[in-house]
Amino acid sequence: MKRKKETITNRDILLKIIKEILLLSNSSEENISKVICRHPSLDSKTFSKSQLINFYKLYKSDIKLNQEDEIKFLSLIRMKKVRTLSGVTPVTVLTKPYPCPGNCIYCPNDPNMPKSYLSSEPGAQRALLNKFDPYLQVFNRLMAYKNIGHPTGKVELIVLGGTWSYYPKDYQVWFIKRCFDAMNNFKSGSTEYVTKIPPVLKCSWSKLIKSQKKNEKAQTRCVGLVLETRPDYITKKEVIRMRRLGATKVQVGIQSLDNKVLKINRRGHNLKIITNAFELLRLGGFKIHAHWMPNLLGSNPRKDIMDFKRLFNDVRFKPDELKIYPCSLIRNTKLFDYYKQKKWKPYTQRQLLYVLSNCLLLTPRYCRITRIIRDISSADIVVGNKRSNFRQLVENDLKNSHKEISEIRSREIRGGVVNPKELKLKVLKYKTSVTEEYFLEYVTKEDKIVGFLRLSIPKKKSFINELKNSAMIREIHVYGQTLDIGKEEKGKAQHMGIGKKLIKEAVEITKSNNLKSISVISSVGTRIYYRHNRFKDGIYYQHLSIM
Repeated sequence: MKRKKETITNRDILLKIIKEILLLSNSSEENISKVICRHPSLDSKTFSKSQLINFYKLYKSDIKLNQEDEIKFLSLIRMKKVRTLSGVTPVTVLTKPYPCPGNCIYCPNDPNMPKSYLSSEPGAQRALLNKFDPYLQVFNRLMAYKNIGHPTGKVELIVLGGTWSYYPKDYQVWFIKRCFDAMNNFKSGSTEYVTKIPPVLKCSWSKLIKSQKKNEKAQTRCVGLVLETRPDYITKKEVIRMRRLGATKVQVGIQSLDNKVLKINRRGHNLKIITNAFELLRLGGFKIHAHWMPNLLGSNPRKDIMDFKRLFNDVRFKPDELKIYPCSLIRNTKLFDYYKQKKWKPYTQRQLLYVLSNCLLLTPRYCRITRIIRDISSADIVVGNKRSNFRQLVENDLKNSHKEISEIRSREIRGGVVNPKELKLKVLKYKTSVTEEYFLEYVTKEDKIVGFLRLSIPKKKSFINELKNSAMIREIHVYGQTLDIGKEEKGKAQHMGIGKKLIKEAVEITKSNNLKSISVISSVGTRIYYRHNRFKDGIYYQHLSIM
């Protein structure tokens, strides 16, 4: 009797791939790719990682992996792992094209984009594809993350585009509300991208607050909200308004600390205005994410390095995060005229490497450089640096010279396994014009950062009533691969109680400074976490009495 030929299915092939990947002694990208190539699909094509993830979700109930193996497999197969290795899943959205009050000579003016952005930039392309609709941008970005294996439970929402504070106030409320609606509606079981939704033309503060309240318990929570604006639009009223929208961090373009350079580049503000902006934001408890530009008209490599030193030596500044955007020459800008007249020229690769190497070495350990070189297409840059990986060149050059970088991004634990017994608490104290800052960090013996807390002790009375005579936690951040809410992974920093330990240390420092309460600029999605740590809700902040 002939034996019936066994039918092989994609499920069987997937099972072989999973088993082999889990058995790898060296789970490098190369070895994982070899396993996948050894087992093509039924139509003789190599599975993509997104296909493997989708097939796994489809056959999950049949395959029946234990939780540890499931976490391990999805972690190994995840695409673009670095995207969520900083502890949160970043979702960047752009506001609609709208005039900007600035008139900077280097700034591009793409009619299809908000001021200073170009259609060729990846984030701008996604915004254009989604017709600048905030709901579509957020929901579909989350869908894209899910499809390549990233968790979507903890989102840092980054709102970019022109000058946020210059947009109509009703538009701001509507935009943020629709972002929250998208996060609230996105579920782990969501399977399709959204292309069209019923228009929501008007929105009120009460509707936004209702959506924020819903997000506190949503599957996808907003654990950070970032807004981008100019220093000359930061006022006491604007700080309170941004806080009411749920913002926890502000990206602010300072570009230079030299009044002559600011003037010749037509920034529209001076050093005094930058100083005021930093003071108000810090008193409001915000994380300050500054933008700084070398190679501006009127500067040179030596001046740039001196300017950068001032950024961290002068008590009026000292940002928490930084984007370094060397000036790029875009056609049809006012700077192009200066270039043609030979009054400005881009730095050579050697000059740029020199400046940026010095910048990285001069950055203190409490600051995170989030980006070096803007993600502009080389086709849009007339002359100058066109390499988007220039940061890598700088870091490799410093490594070869045996020079260590202290800034946060270079020290993040990322996907590494953490032994809690080996962690050491470091406390760095530094002064600003309005506060005494404490940067508390848990680090490994290799000085890799696992988690940190920013604590401000006020030296000037706050203009916000509920913050008077109170210390301020401006940020708590625990590193490692983002984990969805309620999930745990053995040896991962996000579930070792690092945050609670940091809060306890912050309370002791607050007591030693004779303050009776500690406040936190919590995001909507972390309110429950702080309530569990005995913080009580205020109007815009949460507070802990330590009497």
